[in-house]
Amino acid sequence: MSHSVAGALAALVWGLAAGPTTAQEPHRLIITGGHLFDGTGDTLVPNVGIVIVAGRFLEVGADVSARDLADATVLRLDDGAYIIPGMFDLHAHYAIDLFGQGRIDETTAYPAIFLANGVTSTFPAGEVNPEAMHDLKLRIDRGEQTGPRLFNSGPYFGSWRRGWNGDATVEEIYREVDDWAARGVGGFKAKGISPAHLQALIERAHMHGLTVTGHLDSGWRNSVNPRDAIRMGIDRIEHFLGGDAMPADRSAYASLEHMDIHSPAFDSIVALYLRHHVYFDATLSAYGYFGEKDPAVFTYFDDERKYFTPYMQELLAARPPRPVNEQFERIYRVKRTTVKAFYDAGGGALITLGTDHPSWGEFISGFSVHRELLSFVLSGIPPAAALRFATINGARALGVGDRLGTIEPGKFADLVVIRGNPLEDIRNARRVWRVIKGGMVYDATALRQSVEGTIGPRGPDEVGAWQAR
Repeated sequence: MSHSVAGALAALVWGLAAGPTTAQEPHRLIITGGHLFDGTGDTLVPNVGIVIVAGRFLEVGADVSARDLADATVLRLDDGAYIIPGMFDLHAHYAIDLFGQGRIDETTAYPAIFLANGVTSTFPAGEVNPEAMHDLKLRIDRGEQTGPRLFNSGPYFGSWRRGWNGDATVEEIYREVDDWAARGVGGFKAKGISPAHLQALIERAHMHGLTVTGHLDSGWRNSVNPRDAIRMGIDRIEHFLGGDAMPADRSAYASLEHMDIHSPAFDSIVALYLRHHVYFDATLSAYGYFGEKDPAVFTYFDDERKYFTPYMQELLAARPPRPVNEQFERIYRVKRTTVKAFYDAGGGALITLGTDHPSWGEFISGFSVHRELLSFVLSGIPPAAALRFATINGARALGVGDRLGTIEPGKFADLVVIRGNPLEDIRNARRVWRVIKGGMVYDATALRQSVEGTIGPRGPDEVGAWQAR
């Protein structure tokens, strides 16, 4: 990349912040050159021209060579630049647990780190402190803080929430759903929920036009098997497919590690997803963090430890490695075969990307999208399909596919400029150069640098602020 283009982009970030030049002539951002993966298909095409006005794609594939561009900001990309839609993380934990005392939501550095990695939309999939996360959404929406679009999930519905009332009535579930819907959440998450409460949650969420996802089980101990949740009308399932291959006399994990993708039970549950058009948030890499940390996936491509404060870095360096969870290592491997089998059975349009990594100080959630993309490809899924999982599939699963998820006229202008062809090597998607969200351009390197050394306490007197209350 030439110094002139890099300099122009640095100026562009600030230039766009000023807004339109006049009330009559909205500012135009025009992107030419490079290659375009618009998310609607499997291929790359030369980028002739993308015209962005008022935060939306006005034209895609526009020949601007004969136009007067004097009043526009023009971003001219070279042949090494590739454009993809802004990515969705549908299990984007902002949660962090640095001292083994329970999770808190990190709302200062994480938004910038997610955005710097090309994640322009996040669904936290259950929030530890939903009030603080709601405030974060408002700050981002008002332009007071830089971060991705935040589709709040509100509190967990189920025993995973601290203080959950297992005896709540259906009317009480309805009232809580009504309250959070009025605050503008993007959907709901169930975890550790009973059948009656899940049914009430789904019914009321759908009344508000909102989706429900669930970390469910096998039916064991009054839990809900994903099979039964699908019949209730749930929109998404996380982690494992469920069905008769996960009998209610043992936990889902106990069955998952021995999943037989060639069994009639597996065929039956896949067919149920396809018939009811239920999305599957596979979270392939999530269990690998607890296992042997497959070096193909979990080797740092950026030193994530530098985002912690110097004091926190010292504490982390002194801790012994976390022991390997052998069951989770087996699950990590099995999940690759199950998601590939689901894909091969015709489920490619229903797989979404969710990372599910609340940080314990070794890895940071905002980088996890790239480990998840790589995990899909290592499972045998084509890179183009994996990118669609992270873009249009995620948008549709949240009910916003008409506004986001692809680079098409009329949609909000969210895209990522990366260095290198992601269809040749999906690891190129982690080489984020610029991120555009709603027509605003961000320098990915500058975003990351702005939050280095900020996560965690600066000294022993601040440790309490980083522990759950």
